[in-house]
Amino acid sequence: MEAEPPEQGRGMDFLECVGPDASAIVFRLLDDPADLARASAVSRSWRRFVIQNQFSKIQCLRAYPEVANFMDIEVRSSGSSVYRNARWSAAAELDKLERDHRVYMQLSHGLLSPYNTKDCISRCVGASSTDRYPDEAIENTLDAADRVGWDGSYWSSRGHRDPALEECLMYMLQTDLCLVDEIRMQPFKAFFRDDEPIYSAKRIRFQMGCPKSPPWSGTTIYGENEGQLIADSNYIWTYTSPEFPILQENVLQSFKLPHPVLCIGGVVKIELLGGVVKDAFDGLYYICVSHVQIMGMPLSGKLGVAPRGTGVVLSYYPTRRKNRTSQ
Repeated sequence: MEAEPPEQGRGMDFLECVGPDASAIVFRLLDDPADLARASAVSRSWRRFVIQNQFSKIQCLRAYPEVANFMDIEVRSSGSSVYRNARWSAAAELDKLERDHRVYMQLSHGLLSPYNTKDCISRCVGASSTDRYPDEAIENTLDAADRVGWDGSYWSSRGHRDPALEECLMYMLQTDLCLVDEIRMQPFKAFFRDDEPIYSAKRIRFQMGCPKSPPWSGTTIYGENEGQLIADSNYIWTYTSPEFPILQENVLQSFKLPHPVLCIGGVVKIELLGGVVKDAFDGLYYICVSHVQIMGMPLSGKLGVAPRGTGVVLSYYPTRRKNRTSQ
């Protein structure tokens, strides 16, 4: 009796029986990366079908629409790209689809696995302004306490005559890719004033994105340069939240996003809109914040982001293991 070809099973092949169009509808319903991995392991024809239809990418897009911002994928080793098509060919296209499938499977595992939320801030990037640097610098917002001894621990903006002021704080997260579902912020109460005013903003909004190039990498933040570090021209923003009202209360307030967001690039900008309290001494409006937390989960340090023109590229580092140093 002749040996059976490897691709031919004893039973009926689902893909051949149902057809490619109906099969694609069924495969798109798979929402667990493990199911897709098992399907691609059934046979070479099933694996080819999964890869050519980019079902691993579809899984990621369905869960996190921000994935659509990726223009391409690069596999890197020691900081250098190890895959780049010189010109198109059928074989090169198949290789590219195979590579993309592997990377999107890695990404989908991180996106779709259950996680315990944690504070993802690694360090501060800068603030739009600071009233008294360094005593009232953004670094104070990483400390949960709003006072150290008799001194306050908080960030303060410069004073404004117009109550429609806009200020912002910017933070770097622990990895290039983080899931973010909630941001917490505590307005500062000036306990050293007789009337103990709370210098909150009226509204808050969040942006997430990627630096076009890291001009602040290795740069010490100081009063004169921090406004340059947070300029919009330095970043590619991939997500903007709706505005949320802020309570004029000295408590850690929670702002839950409408859905968990994939922060692409590891930068979060907190926009503070509108002043509430006019200072009794100089008649100016200030915004003061004592503490900030950005809650979610850092993804694997093997996944990174690189800017390309006006977009971003998903980078995969097979040998890289460590995240950025966290606070």
